Amino acid sequence: MRPTINVLDEDLAGRIVDEARAVLARIGIEVRGERLRQRLLAQGLTLDATGTRVLFAPDVVDEALAWAPASVELHDRAGRPFASVGGDRVHFVPGSSGLHVQDHRTGITRDATTADFVDYVRLATGLPHLAYLATAFSTSDVEPRVADAWRLYLALTHSLKPLVSGAFTEHGVPRMAEMMALFRRDRSDLAARPMAIFTVTATGNLRYGEDSCQNLLDCAEWGIPVEVVPVTIMGLIAPVSLVGAAVFHTVDVLAGIVMAQVIRPGLPVLFGGAPAAFHMREATAPMLAVEALRLDVAYAAIGKRLGLPTQTYMAMSDGKALDAQAGAETFGSALLAALAGINSVSGPGMLNYSRVVSLAKLVFDDDACGQALHFVRAMQPLDDLPTLDLVRALLVEGNLLTADHTLEHWTEEFYLPSPVVDRTSREAGPQALWQRASAEVDARLAAYQPVETDPAADREMRRLIRAGMTGGVALPATPPV
Repeated sequence: MRPTINVLDEDLAGRIVDEARAVLARIGIEVRGERLRQRLLAQGLTLDATGTRVLFAPDVVDEALAWAPASVELHDRAGRPFASVGGDRVHFVPGSSGLHVQDHRTGITRDATTADFVDYVRLATGLPHLAYLATAFSTSDVEPRVADAWRLYLALTHSLKPLVSGAFTEHGVPRMAEMMALFRRDRSDLAARPMAIFTVTATGNLRYGEDSCQNLLDCAEWGIPVEVVPVTIMGLIAPVSLVGAAVFHTVDVLAGIVMAQVIRPGLPVLFGGAPAAFHMREATAPMLAVEALRLDVAYAAIGKRLGLPTQTYMAMSDGKALDAQAGAETFGSALLAALAGINSVSGPGMLNYSRVVSLAKLVFDDDACGQALHFVRAMQPLDDLPTLDLVRALLVEGNLLTADHTLEHWTEEFYLPSPVVDRTSREAGPQALWQRASAEVDARLAAYQPVETDPAADREMRRLIRAGMTGGVALPATPPV
């Protein structure tokens, strides 16, 4: 039996979905992207009486859910099968949307550079409990209009792993899709063997903005899997109550799923989210508030009930440093995500409301995620029923340290953390967590093995990026190995 957590009974989950379907049918969604709205209307969807909101009839929602696959089959850069994202399989992924980095050598939080991003990719690609990558933060040394493509380029040229990414602007997806297609036979092969999941953010207030609409349309046309991620802020743009917030959240996600399926039936779409609870004193939106975590596992249960792969933002911290708060928030939420069987968990490495990426925290989080994954392994007998022989061995030797059973199974049954987690004896003396984590970052960066990229593909990716630039500034240099 796999350890799990269940926060909604079948009746309540069904009522939440039914309520969301009623909102979509009677209130609808404001679809601000003109091209997407016209495509939806051409497929038979209708507008409300004001002519400003698209209505989603129940039969349209049902048909879209029937088309949507139960899993996303990710492939690596070379086209080899890498990860099946669905069922109760849990994949931890570095967080996205970072604006700054916290330098692991100085502890100073600052703007990120290309060198920082290359260090991040080189580190993350070797961490054993992070399944695939994310284009985790933006760099300040490239034009903002191509910053999304630049970080994708850096990831593709320094790792073979698939990744979670997304476009910053209304016109960003086609450029990035063309870059990824250089590693496939053609456009249809990229759709058949996807190497990335792109994030599409529901704007809130029952609305999809222009950028999100165009990104969703472009991803669907290219066949790029999508995770629909509403930022449901309880107490601000959603009810303070769990059930009410879950209805609001489900409305936003279902709208994205329907729109994707109308454009491209069968497109893989993750039932995702990045909830937060509005802090009534500080006017902040903590994503690791216990109320937000309840909503995370609740909407994941709804996504599973609908037969969809799921995504969330957990295994991270709202705190500003790698300290006790960061450890508690990261491990606690990582364990909840693993128990809930959420398929793609974005968050490791993130601090300060997902604005800051810390490589020191990333190596700590890798261990936290590894322990969470270890906890949710199936619980079953392992050559220990009947137990009489083990009891006799203990009575003869006084311990089981050298017993055949111990020698055969301890390496799989025990999780041995990296040096970031202090399991040394008391006599070894104290060392601060930040020091241990920083040392581990440097050790892993030193062990990085470079990835070869076809020079022609490298030149073409750079050409695509330069074509989107307005100034005459050269692209930043990438640091040598």
